[in-house]
Amino acid sequence: MAVNSSRIDEDQKEVLKKDTMLRMFKYLLDYKKEIVIVLFVMAGTITISLLAPLIMEYAINVCVAQKDMKGLLRLGAGAVVLYLLFLMGTKIRMRLMAEVSNKVLLNIREELYRHIQTLGFGFFDSRPTGKILARIIGDVNSLKDVLSDSVTQLIPDLLTVIFVAVIMLVKNYRLAMAALLTLPILAVGMFFIETTVHRRWQVYRKKTSNLNAYVHEDLSGIRIIQSFAAEPETKKMFHDLVNQHYRSFIDAVLVADAFGPLVEITWGLGGFLLYFIGIRIVGVEQIGIGTFLAFSTYIAMFWSPIRNLANFYNKLTTNISAAERIFDIIDTESEIMDQAGAEDLQEIKGEVVFENVSFAYSDEPDRLILNNVSFSVKPGETIALVGPTGAGKTTIVNLISRFYEATKGSIKIDGHEVKDATLKSLRSQMGIMTQDNFLFSGTIRDNIRYGRLDASEEEVVEAAKAVSAHDFIMKLEQGYDTVISERGAGLSIGQRQLLAFARTMVSRPGILILDEATSSIDTHTELLVQKGIDALLKGRTSFIIAHRLSTIRKADRIFVIDQGNIMESGSHEELLNLQGAYYKLYRSQFSQMEKD
Repeated sequence: MAVNSSRIDEDQKEVLKKDTMLRMFKYLLDYKKEIVIVLFVMAGTITISLLAPLIMEYAINVCVAQKDMKGLLRLGAGAVVLYLLFLMGTKIRMRLMAEVSNKVLLNIREELYRHIQTLGFGFFDSRPTGKILARIIGDVNSLKDVLSDSVTQLIPDLLTVIFVAVIMLVKNYRLAMAALLTLPILAVGMFFIETTVHRRWQVYRKKTSNLNAYVHEDLSGIRIIQSFAAEPETKKMFHDLVNQHYRSFIDAVLVADAFGPLVEITWGLGGFLLYFIGIRIVGVEQIGIGTFLAFSTYIAMFWSPIRNLANFYNKLTTNISAAERIFDIIDTESEIMDQAGAEDLQEIKGEVVFENVSFAYSDEPDRLILNNVSFSVKPGETIALVGPTGAGKTTIVNLISRFYEATKGSIKIDGHEVKDATLKSLRSQMGIMTQDNFLFSGTIRDNIRYGRLDASEEEVVEAAKAVSAHDFIMKLEQGYDTVISERGAGLSIGQRQLLAFARTMVSRPGILILDEATSSIDTHTELLVQKGIDALLKGRTSFIIAHRLSTIRKADRIFVIDQGNIMESGSHEELLNLQGAYYKLYRSQFSQMEKD
């Protein structure tokens, strides 16, 4: 299976930027009412801003020319009222769009998170957790300004440019053409900048993801790093990743920052052409002073939103790569999902049947992990799986829980194909314990109850007692209310494992899977918990992957797995009498333990 790391840039499929933008802006349609209000308010503020130069023109050409002071005062009072309305309208639309954009970000983040939870183990096995976090947190946050400005800036500035251009053409088309003559230069320059900078922002996002993944991995493994005194090596790697991140940002910004000078240069040329043509070609005497001043104001009103639009385009180019990364995850199809017509699996009795089951990872279809495996397990039977590392033991139990999909063959529980059952009804009846059972930050009670959220206080305590966890819990300062940090820091490895046993016990599973579940427990603790393990095994079908002799010898049957198949099957005594693969494995791994 291909695996990405914190040192390797992620692969990402290419999509049209237009499609990404349209998809991103579609989230705004969920808030049509708020956006209609914003657009209505914007129409008022744009109208007021467009009237300002005309008011100035009338004041100079009429009121001042005719020395109409009363008319000038009335005009000034009206202008003040319009200005106050403009400020009020601007504040209203900015506040509304801030609320809308934050709600849209919430929706995108929740949609992304919900989808990630549906993805199979293959997705998580193939990339560092930090890279997934980078998309949920950083990439989503970067869309905020784009979503907000798309309504509060893009629409009003675009309308302003159009209306100003129309007014200028109506009032004096020659002056208008002079002012607009540099627009083609701006368009061509923006095109060349955008095509270059988009690729560079994509690289920057990938370097950000690499850095985030490395920091997450480094902090998660800090005990290993310190125990091997590897701080200098990790510091050097961090320095290299930070430098890559820094250089990618500089490379992108150097090109992106060309937007501003490009607009300023074309604006300056447009202003020069306006005055040159107006004074030298048309002649000042043919244009009223008020009209010329109004035109000067309009050209500022024209190029100011052009600059804003260029900045928005720059911002969009900067952050569209984040949207691409978000939708890349959302568009990742889950390999494991409820099939059409899937039905809830009723209470499991525990019969498990494999019929000619083969499995290979999707990116390595020719390398079979399991090859034509068949077996039948009766309800309540305990099966031990033994064999060398990589033989396929964990793959078998993962297929039972449908964490992976069989490449070929049939897997049935109580006569029902697992792929025809809903995932929730299947997995909620599975009790799965591994060597490294994850504990969540919170109280001990909450961690045990995670196995069944509606478990009563009595059931929680009963489960803890059954696996010999109750005594050590009660010795803690706050008992079951003791708060533990992520992964159970502060508890011994054995104590964490006992809590995981209690969590599994309270879930009352129909099928129990123990994958090296006792490997982290010392011999003394195992003796304490063995009674709890026996209680867990009693009356339910169980699959045990273990190297502990005490656990394996009690199994009803032992499957010796090697080269993706079941090489031998039978009880402990039967397999020893065969003196085959299990006998050799037993002699090499368990003989010393038996002497002890």
